[in-house]
Amino acid sequence: MAKEMISGSDALWRSLIEEKVETVFGYPGGQIMPVFDRLCDYTDRINHILVRHEQGAVHAAQGYARVKGAPGVVLVTSGPGATNVITGVADAMVDSTPLVVITGQVPCGSLGTDAFQETDVIGLTAPITKWNYQIRRPEEVAWAIARAFYIARTGRPGPVVLDLTKDAQVGEVDFVYEPCRFIRSYVPKPHPSEQAINRAVQLLDAAERPMVVFGQGITISHAEAQLQAFLEKGDIPAGATLLGLSALPTGHPLLKGMVGMHGNVAPNIMTNSCDVLVAVGMRFDDRVTGVVERYAPQAKIIHIDIDKSELGKIIRPEIAICGDAREVLEALTQKMAPRTHKGWSDGFVECQVAEQEKVIEPEVHPKDPLIRMGEVVDRVSRATDGQAVIVTDVGQNQMMAARYSSFRSPRSFLSSGG
Repeated sequence: MAKEMISGSDALWRSLIEEKVETVFGYPGGQIMPVFDRLCDYTDRINHILVRHEQGAVHAAQGYARVKGAPGVVLVTSGPGATNVITGVADAMVDSTPLVVITGQVPCGSLGTDAFQETDVIGLTAPITKWNYQIRRPEEVAWAIARAFYIARTGRPGPVVLDLTKDAQVGEVDFVYEPCRFIRSYVPKPHPSEQAINRAVQLLDAAERPMVVFGQGITISHAEAQLQAFLEKGDIPAGATLLGLSALPTGHPLLKGMVGMHGNVAPNIMTNSCDVLVAVGMRFDDRVTGVVERYAPQAKIIHIDIDKSELGKIIRPEIAICGDAREVLEALTQKMAPRTHKGWSDGFVECQVAEQEKVIEPEVHPKDPLIRMGEVVDRVSRATDGQAVIVTDVGQNQMMAARYSSFRSPRSFLSSGG
């Protein structure tokens, strides 16, 4: 691409276009105004959604990222603009949501002087981002954007924060864009150990009461078909975490419900009866395990995750496989023997029937005239034929939506797991 002398603000918009960004969520303010001033030349290629509060921008970007499977982009000013996005950035880090958050910053000469609306964005966000960087020169804009998108969307996705000083926005640069495809010492997609996969296959082939608990890692890796093939070949019942919901269709016979504090009876009870537990793309959150010492103490656990730091962090597995869920499930499915576990699967039925009669039926079809939350969620789900994207706040409405919604498509349940 030929070089062209443009402002750092133009370089930012052009870099976003090079990364195929279509939508940006933002709120203008003093220290990001040069960037917003240049937006007028790019509205034919980028849709800017003006929110009413910066926290709204970051949460909207989270939802956009989760549904689209690509980084959500946020553009805000310094000071209170930057601090107002902190909750969403922290949430994105816990929930593995790819974000690129761009904050305005005071001129370089004012850094460290407590200038008007100056905030140490780098210091604030370092513990809750995959990467953050302060851009001080226009020459760094394209490089930082390319690196930010590569880090945000690869491996275990997460948020990246770029703090853009006024100098970088108004200075001029010979613009050329080079996508980032490699960073030394950063291995986003580790190759799973063949030895660990073979050991896992041996455990699965010998198992009499296997069970799978899957999380959002399935959706992130686009491994829905691979999960279904794995479960069906091994005839293995499964439970979903809160963020794992919608990775399998609700009516799939091997899906026994949601695990955890507010989950379904059968998968929670049977977790403590299985002899092999395969945990894939989930992090053993405390809302799933309860008292760690009492969580599946009888089971040999196989933990599959792309993030090495999650393996053994809370539950020590018999076999830890560090790798992409899709790649690992494909390998396991290819090598494992076909099995049937009818007696084991039938053991879930008694719990499911009891929960249906004592909890679900009275909630969905109450005999008195009072309306129930579960009844409302069930009717909405039926009216949309299970094809709506369900979005929840955190709390009781979240749990009711998780328990009483039906899901037919991946990425159709958006909620915070952290």
